[in-house]
Amino acid sequence: MTDRIRDFLATRRPDGPCMVLDLDVVRDNYLTFARTLPDTRVFYAVKANPAPEVLKLLADLGSSFDTASVAEIEMALDAGAGPDRISFGNTIKKERDIARAFEIGVDLFAVDCVEEVEKIARAAPGSKVFCRVLCDGSGAEWPLSKKFGCAPEMAIDVLEHAHRLGLVAHGVSFHVGSQQRDPEMWDRALEMAAGVFHACAERGIGLGMVNLGGGFPTKYLKDVPAVEAYGQAIFGSLRRHFGNRLPETIIEPGRGMVGNAGMIQAEVVLISKKAAEDEVRWVYLDIGKFGGLAETMDEAIRYPIRTEHDHDDKAPCVLAGPTCDSADVLYEKDPYYLPVSLSIGDKVLIEATGAYTTTYSAVAFNGFPPLKSYVI
Repeated sequence: MTDRIRDFLATRRPDGPCMVLDLDVVRDNYLTFARTLPDTRVFYAVKANPAPEVLKLLADLGSSFDTASVAEIEMALDAGAGPDRISFGNTIKKERDIARAFEIGVDLFAVDCVEEVEKIARAAPGSKVFCRVLCDGSGAEWPLSKKFGCAPEMAIDVLEHAHRLGLVAHGVSFHVGSQQRDPEMWDRALEMAAGVFHACAERGIGLGMVNLGGGFPTKYLKDVPAVEAYGQAIFGSLRRHFGNRLPETIIEPGRGMVGNAGMIQAEVVLISKKAAEDEVRWVYLDIGKFGGLAETMDEAIRYPIRTEHDHDDKAPCVLAGPTCDSADVLYEKDPYYLPVSLSIGDKVLIEATGAYTTTYSAVAFNGFPPLKSYVI
């Protein structure tokens, strides 16, 4: 917890669960990415945290933006970014949304099939497209599914189809999985990307850009390598697979940009057992999966949790949210150890929650309001 967050919680004493984000941390994170990968453009993944204050800070620092919808495009524009600093990175887009983005001035689009290429050719003629290639995401704590991307062999055909339809076949993208703690995972993906570059060149199509995606982690319970380790590994792989003719590169950090900048303050609503002889307590908080902690699904992301009683003895407990839905259990397979002295009404601090919390928070499931957000 930063001193600024600590002071905010102590003086404002907000009611109900809330996420407090420190912009100074976001600034430091951006400058670290920019310094570590100086020849790579940063396209912040807006979906991680679209708070206007975050977007404006990053726009002022020179960041570009990876967007998934027209609404996110408009947020980036409102923050001060020009359309030349915006990528429509969702591979699943309505044709009218493509047309609207193109009307606004956006001309960089993600694709992963010929059908999407054809929509862009009709709605945004002459635009640049990059094809997302499937990546298995092994080693990531939040692996991405096969929902996005295509096989490398298909990517070649997709890019050639775009070229034939008058679009600019601009490059290749991939994603090594969110919260990727192994910097070497970019090597295999870059080898694959280089293969697509080579095959397209043989067909007379000169690609120019590799989108290295996101995946840059934030620290939860496990240590993660420093950004510098990722920069060194990525640069080494680029040299190895592309030689001296390095492509333009971009990255799309989201979690790595804002995750460690935020903290959620929550309250213990109930502590109980299911049977008198049970050793494991159930601790219910006033926030759960539907209140912003969706990434606890399958217990993938394990957030650090702090209390005022952490100096006391601890015992295992099941951690759950407040809603009338049996899926709203955060950690049960691998119980959390919390102080035995923890009581109803105590505050708990859930660390590293600046990313994918406010955006995953339900509007009003069970009547609970969306997660409050304070940016300081």
